[in-house]
Amino acid sequence: MQSLQGKTAFITGAGKGLGKAMALALAKEGANLFLVGRTAADLDAVAQEAKTLNNDITVNTSVADVSDLTQVQNTVKELTAIDARIDILINNAGILRTGGILDLPIEEFEQSIKINVLGTYYVLHEVLPFLTQQSSSDIINIASTAGQKGNANLSAYGASKAAVINMSEAVMQEFRKKGVRVTTINPSTIATEMTLNAKFTDGNEERVLQPQDLAYLIVSHLKLPQRAFVKDFGLWSTNP
Repeated sequence: MQSLQGKTAFITGAGKGLGKAMALALAKEGANLFLVGRTAADLDAVAQEAKTLNNDITVNTSVADVSDLTQVQNTVKELTAIDARIDILINNAGILRTGGILDLPIEEFEQSIKINVLGTYYVLHEVLPFLTQQSSSDIINIASTAGQKGNANLSAYGASKAAVINMSEAVMQEFRKKGVRVTTINPSTIATEMTLNAKFTDGNEERVLQPQDLAYLIVSHLKLPQRAFVKDFGLWSTNP
């Protein structure tokens, strides 16, 4: 297993939920962090907690909406001016909008595509040149089981995550021989603020996956010998 100490991870949606859990798990492994999100206070809180876990790492934050290309470009410039090294990219930023195809406001469907699909693309486009400067690097794209099969009232979310799955596969095929491992993760329901607000857990969040479950799996994957990687995998709860 390879060490993650001294590597730098660029994480979107890092202020809470899955992004926060992954940032803290990587901090424990000695990885330096670039944390990106829409709320400065949330990012600062995660940065402080990460430094508490491991005071030897560096943690830098930047506020950006990934659906805005200019903001993404400015964030990447800002962070890479501090340190041009990026070893790990975790595309985690996303939104969940639910509702029937005729009930969901059109602007919410469009927003789902802008953040979940275009946001992932913008970050990939701007960060990939830095990843390819390393002899080996990793991309983790967070998709969903909702992207693998259509579900009532999840047309916007499902369509956006299906696009992420396909885009991730394309990038994997293009860059895997260039030393970039690209992995798509399709979790089922995880107890985050997003899913709790959507009432996916029926008020019993202990029955479903927790953010740290996914974080542990990602760390384990990243520590695989560089010759190997998991192209995609699903993560499910034992309590349906």
